[in-house]
Amino acid sequence: MFSVDLNCDLGESFGAYQIGQDQEMMKYISSANIACGFHAGDPNIMYKTVELAYTNNVKIGAHPGFPDLSGFGRRNMNLSPEEVYYIVLYQVGALQAFVCAQGAKLNHVKPHGALYNMSAVNPAYAEAITKAVYHLDPTLILYGLANSELIQAGTKYGINVASEVFADRTYQDDGTLTPRNEKNALIIDENQAITQTLLMVKEKRVKTVNGKMIPLVADTICLHGDNLHAVSFARKLTSVLLSEGIQIK
Repeated sequence: MFSVDLNCDLGESFGAYQIGQDQEMMKYISSANIACGFHAGDPNIMYKTVELAYTNNVKIGAHPGFPDLSGFGRRNMNLSPEEVYYIVLYQVGALQAFVCAQGAKLNHVKPHGALYNMSAVNPAYAEAITKAVYHLDPTLILYGLANSELIQAGTKYGINVASEVFADRTYQDDGTLTPRNEKNALIIDENQAITQTLLMVKEKRVKTVNGKMIPLVADTICLHGDNLHAVSFARKLTSVLLSEGIQIK
């Protein structure tokens, strides 16, 4: 029997909280990565999103990113590994406060955007993030791109890691995601995204943009929640996974 975690980046708005799509996504995911204020989110949003996840029995994760609100954390920044350690510790600690205040438990940490992509290939960044998680709470699970430096660093420190794959992103031959500024970075066709997901979960491999098959482990699948069709795709993917005998947990 196959099983996989479905995660989604949530709480990425500001000010007056509108649960709308976030609330709908909670019906189909098993883990939520909640923005911690540096790339998106604010104290009001953080509290409400933690509450929403907790009441829907969805695992709660911190989603720290670069301090880049105007770029939504998707632009590379030239920080020292020490600074990366500090910003991750700061953000995860902030979200943990909201989690503790509601009697819930923080489950995992998943870096956001450019910080995520840079830590996938930069050993110093990967180690800085891992050290922050380890020093804060070594029982937390570290989510990272499958086959990445971040997964290797987490394994080195002896913390639990979850190798992440993407339903709607294309892959390069080295296992990295195709940069978003390239036209073929996103998979728009839902059936193509579902086919890729089933290949990754059941056969532990993925086809790259150049047609090469590369191996990977799919512990958790990222569903993007910041587009108009996110909920309908999540519903469809969940239905297909269950029909294929794949448990979501």
